[in-house]
Amino acid sequence: MLLWLAMTSWARPLMLPDEGRYVGVALEMLRSGDWLTPTLDGLPFFHKPPLFYWITAASLSLFGLSEWAARWTSVLGACVAAFALYRYLVHYAGHRLAQMSCLILLSQPLFFAGAQFANLDMLVAGCISATILLAGAAVQNIQRQNPYKAQLALAYLFAALGVLAKGLIGIVIPGMVIVFWLLLLKRFSLFWRLAWWPGLVLFLLVGAPWFVAMHDRYPAFLDYFFVVQHFKRFTTSGFNNVQPMWFYPVILAVLALPWTMWIFPIFKRSYWYREPFAPTRLLMWVWLSVVVIFFSLPHSKLIGYILPAAPALSFLLADCALQLRNHSKAAQKWWFASTITAILMCWLMVVAFTVLPGKDTRSLASVMKAQRAPSEPVIFFDEYYYDLAFYANLNRLPWVVENWGDPSFLERDNWRKEVLDAAQFNPSQARLNMLKPDAVMAKLCEEPVSWGLIPQTHIGRYPFLEKAQVVAKDTKTLLLKFDRSDQNLTAMLNCPEKPIDGSPNTSEQPPQ
Repeated sequence: MLLWLAMTSWARPLMLPDEGRYVGVALEMLRSGDWLTPTLDGLPFFHKPPLFYWITAASLSLFGLSEWAARWTSVLGACVAAFALYRYLVHYAGHRLAQMSCLILLSQPLFFAGAQFANLDMLVAGCISATILLAGAAVQNIQRQNPYKAQLALAYLFAALGVLAKGLIGIVIPGMVIVFWLLLLKRFSLFWRLAWWPGLVLFLLVGAPWFVAMHDRYPAFLDYFFVVQHFKRFTTSGFNNVQPMWFYPVILAVLALPWTMWIFPIFKRSYWYREPFAPTRLLMWVWLSVVVIFFSLPHSKLIGYILPAAPALSFLLADCALQLRNHSKAAQKWWFASTITAILMCWLMVVAFTVLPGKDTRSLASVMKAQRAPSEPVIFFDEYYYDLAFYANLNRLPWVVENWGDPSFLERDNWRKEVLDAAQFNPSQARLNMLKPDAVMAKLCEEPVSWGLIPQTHIGRYPFLEKAQVVAKDTKTLLLKFDRSDQNLTAMLNCPEKPIDGSPNTSEQPPQ
């Protein structure tokens, strides 16, 4: 399982913006030594909780700056989901169905890609899946009068980890699934046995301290994290990736191919009247329905949001496939063909993402890394290059140049709003890192050598950049070098004739 999911995780560069952003935040955490406050360019970044950053920072510390290490957290989340599904089904549906379900899950292109994409979606999907399955096991054990508190304690633990992975959905999604399942089973009275006070205490002990610590450091944290990043994102339409209600059903159908072709037995009446595994089958249908409906309600939709539905869908497909295989010899051949096709689709998807041109800065970063001294500052003009710190191994925070007084920046869900949102939590650090165009010229005059990145189409916005040395370029971005000894450059910058005394902060680590 681990080998299958990790074997191609090294093959492609980090994708922008998501992978570069989240791995970059983890790298800043590692470099700064502050493992409590996630930061983006040294500014508190509270879009998401810290569990992904903690695991990724630890992985980068152990294995170095590699794509495999950067994606280890997502691989781990996928393994948690698959292992939890297998263990649950072995006990409540049998070995054969457990094996078939895990084969379908691990070879779904959606799940396989999510396991090798360095963001928070697979980690929270693994926590949600483990929580649902452990709580489901506790319910089944209560009904069978077997011990259940160990499973229930683990369910509360994974719910707390889910909250630390991505916020309230870590407890809301599993809670909704279990409540609706118990209602349909006509066993809602069992809910009060699941509301176990030692489990609640465990949940609070694991899940609450980080939120308390951040509120203590930053009084505006709770409002920003819960109101802005949770409720406003769910209920308003001012965010990116607006999609129709049918988006996720289509995504699941397409990105679970070829396995979705086995779903046809659900259209037969006999499927709905079978008794074996009835509570388990009902749990999976409730799980799939809750996740799809819940994430279909907001206007903003990203493919990774639907990953928590993948384990339930895998069981339902395996359940249908088992019926067909039991009644048709030809189905055995089709099962083998589906397995080979699914594996090939997973590998071809990796190849496609590797070969197709991306937006990463890996080639420019390699040039910078070879020529830049550690103390030389880096400047981002009109763009935030999330992955540069990872690939160039930057040891100081970049300056980011934009017209920061533009009020429209707060209306658009992009990197500018992310930086401005983060700046409100540490204005003094923001004044050091966020420069307006009229301030960057003086900064360049203070430094013997500086480096800059700018979109090629934006070069005309800064006349003094015409005198900078173009060291390298890719299809969209220029890598520039500013040398203070270049008289033409200093004249264009209106630098003083003599170097300014003193030197700026060249700390090896981002400010805490």
